[in-house]
Amino acid sequence: MSRFRLAVLALPLVLQACVDPAAPIAPPEPDPDACGAAALQGLVGQDRSVLATMRFDRPVRVVEHGMAVTMDFSAERLNFWLTKAGKIETVTCG
Repeated sequence: MSRFRLAVLALPLVLQACVDPAAPIAPPEPDPDACGAAALQGLVGQDRSVLATMRFDRPVRVVEHGMAVTMDFSAERLNFWLTKAGKIETVTCG
């Protein structure tokens, strides 16, 4: 019985040795609307030419239908996804 008590008391110390104190803390999740895409949803369905008349204070990426894009994520970047006909299909952050 005394070995059992000793094992129970030593268990937290053994488990603590398994924790890496230098392990990085996960960064907080980015704001899903950090780029302001929600306010630009009214552009969906409009021709891409409307974008030439606008000024943006953040990076912008216009993605043509079928175009290859990099997979890097930037929460501040506006993405305008176009249809084959050149209409704005979606506005997202990333």
